[in-house]
Amino acid sequence: MKTLLTVAAIALLAGAPAAFAQSSDTDSTKVTPMAADSKVDTPTFVKTVPSANEFEIQSSKLAEEKSKSADVKKFAKQMITDHTKAGEDFKAALSQGQTTASIKPAGSMLQPKEQQMLDELKSASGKDFDRKYIQMQTDAHKEAVALFSTYGKSGDDPAMKEFAKKTLPVLKMHEKHVKELAGAHPG
Repeated sequence: MKTLLTVAAIALLAGAPAAFAQSSDTDSTKVTPMAADSKVDTPTFVKTVPSANEFEIQSSKLAEEKSKSADVKKFAKQMITDHTKAGEDFKAALSQGQTTASIKPAGSMLQPKEQQMLDELKSASGKDFDRKYIQMQTDAHKEAVALFSTYGKSGDDPAMKEFAKKTLPVLKMHEKHVKELAGAHPG
């Protein structure tokens, strides 16, 4: 969370754990995205965004420190900047929301899934670190795009819905950039 909540909001942009069911696969970075026609309720959206956003920031700070690749470090720096801003925007939307008053965001704590992924990154190094970071960013942004797209279309809180719509193009840009990174760093 930027200031706890802000940074958590940014992490949620990336992870969106509560909105997606984990697959039976033992790889914790694999998730099954929601169906395009499904609906995300406001409590799920508000509780999911902070953890995912925080993961984006923390994992990207690790990438700035641990990666030996200039392009990975550049991407990580952009993630920190953009997800910090998204966290601030989330906090503003939360304060203006019509249906969010009784919903408590996750705060600065990472959800178990994001914490496990962050721990995996902390123990990785070299090309293994880059590979894991890129894969986690790929998965996280795929989930975030689905979450924000769905909430932007079907959300019931106008301020949160506007936040989702406003943030979606940035998430799509991140998704495109991380795909380019994956091509430059094949597994």
